[in-house]
Amino acid sequence: QVQLVESGGGLVQPGGSLNLSCVFSGFTLDYTAIGWFRQAPGKEREGVSCISSSDGSTYYADSVKGRFTISRPDADSVKGRFIIVGDNAKSTVYLHMSSLKPEDTAIYYCATRTSAGVADWDNSYEYEYWGQGTQVTVSA
Repeated sequence: QVQLVESGGGLVQPGGSLNLSCVFSGFTLDYTAIGWFRQAPGKEREGVSCISSSDGSTYYADSVKGRFTISRPDADSVKGRFIIVGDNAKSTVYLHMSSLKPEDTAIYYCATRTSAGVADWDNSYEYEYWGQGTQVTVSA
């Protein structure tokens, strides 16, 4: 069973930092990328960041460049593309967020995709599996 579980959200003051985690498991297919998205009340879901499985390339929305960093520390243990097989196989993607602003307040989701290429990495419709989300609130 495919699962993605986010954690690490919370309340932080402007200028502060948070580290989000996305643990994903249960995959038996090749996945091309893991993405982070966010949705604020009354707004559409938007792409925040993405990490490609083929070469570890990373992508960021302009609004978070220089402040957020996506990483997958165990990438070197994966041969070639994201190939995670077996019910017990798990991996984690992190999103380190710094210099947080009130406008970063949103529910943050991680998601996976199998479509080739990541030129449209911020297109949420290309992602098949989603986590339940974790709330990030930036407020004084």
